[in-house]
Amino acid sequence: MAEPLVVLEGVNKHFGPLHVLKDIDLTVDRGEVVVVIGPSGSGKSTLCRTINRLESVDSGRITIDGKPLPEEGKELAQLRAQVGMVFQSFNLFAHKTVLQNVTLGPMKVLGKKKADAETRGRELLERVGIANQADKYPAQLSGGQQQRVAIARALAMDPKVMLFDEPTSALDPEMINEVLDVMTSLATGGMTMVVVTHEMGFARRAANRVVFMDEGSIVESSVPKQFFTSPSSDRAKDFLSKILTH
Repeated sequence: MAEPLVVLEGVNKHFGPLHVLKDIDLTVDRGEVVVVIGPSGSGKSTLCRTINRLESVDSGRITIDGKPLPEEGKELAQLRAQVGMVFQSFNLFAHKTVLQNVTLGPMKVLGKKKADAETRGRELLERVGIANQADKYPAQLSGGQQQRVAIARALAMDPKVMLFDEPTSALDPEMINEVLDVMTSLATGGMTMVVVTHEMGFARRAANRVVFMDEGSIVESSVPKQFFTSPSSDRAKDFLSKILTH
């Protein structure tokens, strides 16, 4: 039985005169992996960023686990702890070791003891395949390794949902798969995920549902097989014909 975890209802967002999200309705169930794709400027990243209120919305409502998004302050910090976020850029603290990057949030926000946070941190670094890098600094790691640290750091907060905003677009091609493999294993492990990506192979392999956006609207939402083999909208057909032929 589907259990809604993230619900967006009638969400609108403007940047000045630009209407970037138009009446967005989207429900993500617990344990579901939703991949959001579409041309550049279609509103995908903005959609992702409204879910943990990095972007405010002009109208509509967003709830996570039945609770509306708080405006600011302590409650917003608590919400962000429940919503893990991984960006294009890794946003790691350069002057802290890999392990310190992963344990900082659980200690500061969740009040975990250092020893417990470190034990869990090492488990997560093991899970993303870089346990042997725990004592290095981010600058000593490849881009792919840094992004895996960012994933471990988000997981350390035990989030209810993980948001990924084009997590591989800044990586060299040979590093992309090491990050996608970690994401795929999270998906198969039952993590609720919203993923904005250009990686169609990942969408086919790991998504329960593909949401196609164009010009600020959700044009189509269907299971990957259906979306990639017989999209119902001309806009999706056009988009796929451009990207799948190369």
